[in-house]
Amino acid sequence: MTQSDTIPKAMYAKKGLLLLYQMMLIRRFEEKAAEEYTKAKIRGFLHLYIGEEAVAVGVSQALKDEDHVLGTYREHGHALARGIDADNIMAEMFGKQEGCSRGRGGSMHLFDVKKKFYGGNAIVCGHLPMAVGMALAFKKQKKTNICCCFFGEGAAAEGEFHEAMNLAALWKVPVLFVCENNRYAMGTAIQYSHAITELEKKSAGYGIESSVVDGMDLMAVMNAANTAVEKVRSSSKPYFLVCNTYRFRAHSMFDAELYRDKQEVEEWKKKDPIPQFQKYLLEKQWITQAEIQAFEMKIEMKIKLAVDFAEAGTWEPLDQLTKFVYSEKNS
Repeated sequence: MTQSDTIPKAMYAKKGLLLLYQMMLIRRFEEKAAEEYTKAKIRGFLHLYIGEEAVAVGVSQALKDEDHVLGTYREHGHALARGIDADNIMAEMFGKQEGCSRGRGGSMHLFDVKKKFYGGNAIVCGHLPMAVGMALAFKKQKKTNICCCFFGEGAAAEGEFHEAMNLAALWKVPVLFVCENNRYAMGTAIQYSHAITELEKKSAGYGIESSVVDGMDLMAVMNAANTAVEKVRSSSKPYFLVCNTYRFRAHSMFDAELYRDKQEVEEWKKKDPIPQFQKYLLEKQWITQAEIQAFEMKIEMKIKLAVDFAEAGTWEPLDQLTKFVYSEKNS
């Protein structure tokens, strides 16, 4: 075997370990967030991403640092995959100034301009027109960047979904629409809210190319995302990627979850993307069980430090209550 034969394998192995680490980090972060919520350290609403990690990680690895990313209120996973530090995210959820949105956004409004991460948007489908606008700006500025917009299948039932699709196609702008289809939106099964449940078909009326992928399979998401991103970047046209996934936890921490059968949830947990990818890496001999355990210990410490950082953070002074709300006169 020549050196040229071993280099790609080494590169793939290194990337695989990074992606596994990211998925495991998201999972443990979300589990810890739920714990802190029950202690009233995190207030307001909390929507967990547990079970959907392969989508955020698989799509994010295809993007460049200059690309823009928008997410829904279930965006902790996207923010972590984008590279926002767990310390700043946890501090934000604790409402501290050290948070990525200075403690003003909380769980649903994570924001980091340095990472080109523009929310955390609480209004269902409200960010799709924003994504089209950002992509239009790229086109007018003659940039090769793209805008990636994550949303759930509930948004695909909103009027703004169709408006955004229409304008994106009409203006031929570089936006990647990524639908995380977890089948229940807030609590209504997809067959009761969509006349056509094969969501990838919805873009055909606007002449937008689409594809559908198993969102529980990281490798499948990666391959689909790489293809989609390349098409958007090279053509400067929109693309619609549907990732069929499943959230293992309720819609939010307030959700009694009476709308789906517990046995169904248990069956979907057998498709958990993290152990699936761990098995893949073990079979490739790119990781050992000992290294997986080392990852778990490293992540546990990172999450502990993130909570400590958030606990030690500072509250915004009362005299700054109107800061960023009203414009200030130039001196």
